[in-house]
Order: sequence, then C-alpha cells, then structure tokens
Amino acid sequence: MNTKEKVQRLQANVEKVIKGKSEVVKLAIVALLAKGHLLIEDVPGVGKTTLAQSLARSLDCSFRRIQFTSDLLPSDILGVSIYDPEKREFVFKCGPIFANIVLADEINRATPKTQSSLLEAMNEFQVSLEGKTIPLPRPFLVLATQNPMEYFGTYPLPESQLDRFMMRIRMGYPSVSWEKKILQGEDSAVTLENLKPALTADEVLELQREVEEVKMKQSLIDYLMALVVETRNSEFLGLGVSPRGAIFLQRAAHALALIEGRDYCIPDDIKSLVLPIFSHRVILDARLGSFGRRVEDAEEVIKEILEKVPVPL
Repeated sequence: MNTKEKVQRLQANVEKVIKGKSEVVKLAIVALLAKGHLLIEDVPGVGKTTLAQSLARSLDCSFRRIQFTSDLLPSDILGVSIYDPEKREFVFKCGPIFANIVLADEINRATPKTQSSLLEAMNEFQVSLEGKTIPLPRPFLVLATQNPMEYFGTYPLPESQLDRFMMRIRMGYPSVSWEKKILQGEDSAVTLENLKPALTADEVLELQREVEEVKMKQSLIDYLMALVVETRNSEFLGLGVSPRGAIFLQRAAHALALIEGRDYCIPDDIKSLVLPIFSHRVILDARLGSFGRRVEDAEEVIKEILEKVPVPL
C-alpha cells in the first residue's frame, strides 16, 4: 500500500463518523503528519470532540482524554509522585499527557497555570518533573477543543499557548442534507464505539518521515516568507506571524503535498493552509478606527494579504 492509499484509508475511516466534512478531516490529518497540534474551535454541538475522538480511534495508538475544568491542576495532567509503602519510596505515576493522542477537551476552562503545563510537552515533546526530563511517546499529538462563544468560566489561551498549535480549524454547521440524514438515522452503522484503527503508530511515524523528504523550491519559500512579512508590516495587525508560524506553514505544506500524492510543493499547498495556520497567531491593531475602515476580524486581513502577495509561476 502506497502513501496516498494509507492517507485515504485514514481519512475514509474518520469520515465513517464525521460526515460531510472532508476538508476539515484533511486538515486534521495534515496536522498529524506534520507533527503539529490542532485546536478545534467552534460553537457547542457541532462535533469538535467527536472529530478528535474519531481521529484518535482511527490510529492504533494510546489515547487519553482530559476534561479541562477550573479546578484541574498541572499534576492532574503531568502526573505526580506517590509514596509506595511497600517499596518505602516515592513512585512517579504518569499523567494522561503520556499518550500518543491527547484530547484536551474545552481547554480554555482551565486556569492559565494548568494551561501552561502543556507548553513544554507541545513544543519539545517531553516533560520536566522533579529534576528529570521524561520523553513523550511518538507520535505525539494534542487535539484541543474550545467554544469561543462561552465566556463565563473560561480563560482565553495566551499567545504563547496559541502559537504552539499548528492549526486552528472550525467545524461549521453541517449542510442541511447531512443534518437531515443524521436526524433520520441514515449512515449510522459506524459509531465511535466500533470504529476500528486504520493505521498503526509505526505507519504514522513512517508517513511523518516521508513528509520531511518533500521538496519546496526556493521561489515557494520566498512566497511563504513574503506572506509572513506582510502580516508583520500590516497596518491592521498589531502582532504578526512568528517564526514558528512560518516553520509550521512550511511543514504543513509538505504534509499536504504528500497527502495529494506529490513529493514537491506547489503554491496552492501554501495558499490553502494560510488561514488555519495564521489566523490564531495575529492580533488586530487596537487603533483600527483611526485608519478610516472597519475590519471584522484577523481572517479578513489575512485574505487581503493573500490577494496582495503575487503567487510565483
């Protein structure tokens, strides 16, 4: 089975549960193969947690779910040393972070102190505790969900936390036709409970290694950097894209090219990923009113930048 067939098998498996959202599922797979973490943000009830669980169950990997609440502590995520009376010593008990796929459900309901316990794990794939550094299993992926319209009892993710997520995607409402099928019980033979793995951990690691071998011409690197620089120079943005964001865009473009069956990138790989990778990294300038125009959100500015920067031929 070649690379494209493996990816198609994984996507088809996830879509047994997640109906009518092919592009969303593809973006989630891009993040997985590019060794990035995924933030799924949308209104309640559209399937954010179901998408995360479907992807996790489609991989023959360890999976842990953490329900983030205001009283959650860092030790509840990372682990803690417990005294063992038989051994007469403290024994470290690993927390749920020590899994291949970690679902951080409603991540913005935890306090900033607890949120920060994920920073090292997400960036360096390791955890430092009690003077020791413990590597995390590979592959390692954090899938986080949050509801942007719920403000009571939530703590907005700081910029340093957001920057560690490769992508922020939205599920969106299902089409009317798909929602009617859901209500009528059609295509419901496969549920999360009986979803079988489509890929092993070793196959995922092999696909991640293949992503690193995908080529990107110098003209495309220049194009990518031109987009990044425009976000930093835009009069409508107070904070532009970080170097980590540029690296993530390149890696994600490599992964998308591999998914499409190519060992080289094209401009469309970059263009289709700019919004989900850039939009949560930029902040609108607080002085927008002084420029004589109104910008609804950062995504509109990024779309304008995409139109402004010439695409290499």
